[in-house]
Amino acid sequence: MTKTVPVEKAVGMVIPHDMTEIVKDVKKGPAFKKGHIIRPEDVEHLKRLGKNHIYVLTLEDNEVHENEAAQIFAGAMAGENVEFNPNASEGKIALKAGCDGLLKIDKDRLLQFNLLGEVMCATLQTNTPVKKGESIAASRLIPLVGSRDIVEKAAAILKNGEPIVQVKKLPKLKFGLVITGSEVFDGRIEDKFEAVLREKVTEIGSEVDMVKKAPDDIDCIAAEIRACVDAGVDIVITSGGMSVDPDDVTRLGILKAGADDAVYGTPVLPGAMFLSGHLPAGDRQIPVLGLPACGMYHKITVLDLLLPRVMTGETIGRQEFAELGHGGLCRNCPKCTYPVCSFGK
Repeated sequence: MTKTVPVEKAVGMVIPHDMTEIVKDVKKGPAFKKGHIIRPEDVEHLKRLGKNHIYVLTLEDNEVHENEAAQIFAGAMAGENVEFNPNASEGKIALKAGCDGLLKIDKDRLLQFNLLGEVMCATLQTNTPVKKGESIAASRLIPLVGSRDIVEKAAAILKNGEPIVQVKKLPKLKFGLVITGSEVFDGRIEDKFEAVLREKVTEIGSEVDMVKKAPDDIDCIAAEIRACVDAGVDIVITSGGMSVDPDDVTRLGILKAGADDAVYGTPVLPGAMFLSGHLPAGDRQIPVLGLPACGMYHKITVLDLLLPRVMTGETIGRQEFAELGHGGLCRNCPKCTYPVCSFGK
């Protein structure tokens, strides 16, 4: 239950919630924290904030304060490699990445939660690469005081399965690279693809264990792919030869190497002629990714969208490819800011 008193008569009262002060282009934050005892000199400051009245709170058994609700929600939302300060600020609690990795959001249960209306949670998009300490979600109760029934219903949604906010840490893996193309194999041009792929692999904390080169020959490509697998790599990436020209036979080489579940062609630009599959290796299935030549020219491609997901154990098939179409067009910005952009979102 709430009642109000004029701010001039509130000296000596305890402020029941954080009061935000906003100065354009300068700051946004609490001018007065919950629990602050109002002093005579605070009255004019409160009026400048537009606070002509102060709430007096008396919580009933079926009511929950915004700070308590935020603590309940954050505790139920935070999963693997997610951290938060349990002390709410301005009624909300932010969740942060506990390590570098791949953000995973249960979008369906997030929607169910937000449909309740009196509660909210805002997140970054699922499958976004994040850095340790980065804010990835925030939640709060919308009113200052809410019904316990709503808070419990919201918490039940959050607890019905795995936590809805998780960060998957990328494992350190061994990569095998197969650079295809007779022009490179024969030394007619200098290979630029290996350096590009090495940089990407290093940036995500893994290492290139083996590099093979093959001409535009199906059998040779298949043999070099199998050589990588037999050497014990965790992922194979092939470069080039994925287009429509008669000499572009890398895809056929991947199939001959044993990738009988390969899926080819994505609704992503750059990267439409990308391939994803698996290669048998005893009791293991080794991911194989066929990257078209756009990967040498463009800084960010479909590989950057899918590689972290493959590294964390996801199987990428036609469904996963098709879902990338919405947001799958790169803007080709003069200065790339990925992943702080719409690509792949």
